[in-house]
Amino acid sequence: MTTFNLLLIALIQGITEFLPVSSSGHLILLPSLTGLEDQGQVIDVAAHVGTLLAVILYFWADVRMAFFGSLRLIRGKVDTQGAFLALCLVVATIPVILFGLFLKLTGLSDAMRGIAVIGWAMIIFGVVLYWADQTGPLTKTAEKWSLKDAVHMGLWQALALIPGTSRSGITITAGRMLGYTRTDAARLSMLMSIPTIIASAAILSLDVVGTADAGALRDIGIVATMSFAAALLALTLMMRLLKAVSYTPYVIYRIALGLVLLWIAYT
Repeated sequence: MTTFNLLLIALIQGITEFLPVSSSGHLILLPSLTGLEDQGQVIDVAAHVGTLLAVILYFWADVRMAFFGSLRLIRGKVDTQGAFLALCLVVATIPVILFGLFLKLTGLSDAMRGIAVIGWAMIIFGVVLYWADQTGPLTKTAEKWSLKDAVHMGLWQALALIPGTSRSGITITAGRMLGYTRTDAARLSMLMSIPTIIASAAILSLDVVGTADAGALRDIGIVATMSFAAALLALTLMMRLLKAVSYTPYVIYRIALGLVLLWIAYT
């Protein structure tokens, strides 16, 4: 795979991973629309690792608190804010892991990688995001995250396995429905991405263990580094913009791209 192709994959993954526009949908479309070589699962894992490091760095204070809280959670104690945050993250991750295993074992994950599916998901879930963002109250903060809300957002997150849905988009939608502010809905969505990305990368790694050679290691390094830089930049810009604007620009992009994809799929 050429360096240009690797950089393109890394930039797409990094920029779209945390924006509500579906990174997986864009990566699936890349070889379909450009004729470029499919990146394969090794590169997918590398791109996920890069974005994982970006969100950990950006939300380091929350991640650190959840990490030490998880140590108490393992001992059966939920007596600190960090332990409760860790519990909520675990609960919110269970639905997507179970649904992901179901799709993988049944082969439905490959069946849903078509352009038409991505196009419809872009439009439908874009409209739902717009509705939730415009009608949802702005009363809750991330510090008020409850176990009930974690279950609710976790169930919605499972829908992100449908290409074109967007993991961040659907969890932000759920957060806005529950009344979280725009920035706090995004903050919870990003924290939820950490165990989800880890689980996703672990599952993908099972299929690529022992297949990486020296050339693959070079490709992995390039993609992980560039996706990290692109994700950190995109995440920083989005969190700053949300203090002044709504999610409407992302909705417009989703619908426009969805219509183009449907036109391609059906003509």
